Amino acid sequence: MGRIHFDRRPALPDTEMSPDLSRRGFMVTSLAVGFAAATQPVFAEVITTSDEGLIAGQVMVPVAGGMMPAYQAYPAQGGPFPTVLVVQEIFGVHEHIKDICRRFAKLGYYAISGELYARQGDVSKMSDIGDIMAKVVAKVPDQQVNADLDSLVDFAHSSGKADVKRLGITGFCWGGRATWLYAVHNPSVKAAVAWYGIVDPPMWNTNATSVIRQVPKLKVPVLGLYGEKDTSIPVDHVLALKTLLTGSASEIVVYPGVGHAFNADYRPSYDRHAAEDGWHRLQEWFKKFGVA
Repeated sequence: MGRIHFDRRPALPDTEMSPDLSRRGFMVTSLAVGFAAATQPVFAEVITTSDEGLIAGQVMVPVAGGMMPAYQAYPAQGGPFPTVLVVQEIFGVHEHIKDICRRFAKLGYYAISGELYARQGDVSKMSDIGDIMAKVVAKVPDQQVNADLDSLVDFAHSSGKADVKRLGITGFCWGGRATWLYAVHNPSVKAAVAWYGIVDPPMWNTNATSVIRQVPKLKVPVLGLYGEKDTSIPVDHVLALKTLLTGSASEIVVYPGVGHAFNADYRPSYDRHAAEDGWHRLQEWFKKFGVA
């Protein structure tokens, strides 16, 4: 087993993130309430998970340069619990991502999701996806994301409620790509599940890291969940990734006739069959590789 990240401090110095961050402070100091503006109107099938029997809410997590808001959820009784990092969509940590954390907590996990754009800007009030990508997302370095996820692991361990030796990670859309990259970065992760994460350099930064190019470094078993009709992620690119993973512990599932964001139950893109199947596969994946 590799080195557990709670034994060290955030790996990325302030100077490597973006100019003057430590002097400017963070642009986001609390999590969004409700759903992100760019996702309105909210779809009728939205799933709402109660916090009854849970400890759930916002916390402030020490990261390089300041404090990052995050959402945590875990059972009110017992512990320490297996730990899951939940990586936000491109829309940040809004109500859907908080609900995902509560779903994990209901299953007996400690789940935490950090606002990984906190230094660069608040996307929750931005209604135009182009502005979100150009004005915020394009300014978020992959190294910063990995370091902040390390800090979430440190924070979880310090809570006394998380067993970070049983560490999993899952993420959606923007967070799906981040899940692949973190699985390469931290070999102490037991298992990862990436939902429709871009496998090539992303449209907001064509010079950024390609997931496909990182495969030779991957030691963590990753389950990738994709839609055949995803216009953001060409299916032939996903199948190329699947071929590269042949012989490894990782797997790719492609749902026929399904598009992007099929787990987003608050949006018209939601596909109940694919979402429920993916959630079942995630639970089995975590059990298989020692997270649960």
